[in-house]
Amino acid sequence: MLQKIKDFKELVMFEHSIFSLPFIFIAMITAQNGWFGLKLLIFGIIATLSARNFAMAFNRYADRKFDITNPRTQNRPSVDGRISPNGMLIFILVNAIIFVLIGYFINPLCFYISFPILIVLASYSLMKRFTSMAHLMLGLSLGLAPIAGVIAVLGYVPLWSVYLCLGVLFWVAGFDLLYSLQDIAHDKKEGLYSIPSIFGAQKAILISRIFHVFTIIFWGLFIYNANLGLYMYIGLLISMIALTYEHYLVRKDFNNIPKAFFVVNGYLGIVFLIFCIIDLIL
Repeated sequence: MLQKIKDFKELVMFEHSIFSLPFIFIAMITAQNGWFGLKLLIFGIIATLSARNFAMAFNRYADRKFDITNPRTQNRPSVDGRISPNGMLIFILVNAIIFVLIGYFINPLCFYISFPILIVLASYSLMKRFTSMAHLMLGLSLGLAPIAGVIAVLGYVPLWSVYLCLGVLFWVAGFDLLYSLQDIAHDKKEGLYSIPSIFGAQKAILISRIFHVFTIIFWGLFIYNANLGLYMYIGLLISMIALTYEHYLVRKDFNNIPKAFFVVNGYLGIVFLIFCIIDLIL
């Protein structure tokens, strides 16, 4: 049983939840102008994790025939037999039900938007077969987290939350684009679409930089529109430095891509959340 739990944890890369969790809490703290309550904290965590489990498991299920031909992914539990296709389908269904139920218990709007959110999350897994814009769909998938967080608190979508969403969208699309540099040869061989496989590595790096410029712009608009203070601008400055360092690592050596992807971006969200808390306290 314990081994099976570890296999599912590896399947959905559970530790990557760190990318989306800070931004749903940033949105909820900003919406409430402080502590939003234990109930929404628990609901927010469960909703985020179930949505992410659904998205990752659906992606692994849909991409099995591609993952088995990619040296980087052929040891995933979805490919090497540790988790069966039926097991993945059950896992996908259970997490979808949990996500919808959490929305129902929060408020009616959260319940209604839970269905289109699941469609968006599933769509990402299929887009790479048709368009290189899949990076942006992944960004939207994570960018919807702060929108959902705001709706949980306020029941509507203020403009500042849209800016926060767009910042997350371009942040995620930018680092996913860098991460996909590892799969250029495989994507070309399998006829999959990605910005690196279509435009080449150097243009992909340039596009990623442009995406991350948009990230800083939209997060700046979020801070300004939400009337947040100096500490959030300091957090924004640190985020800009972190993204610059990420591009430096990748530009220097593609072997640094995992470090740039996991470490830099993981800390970025946490730091931004910490400065949001400090800003509201002080």
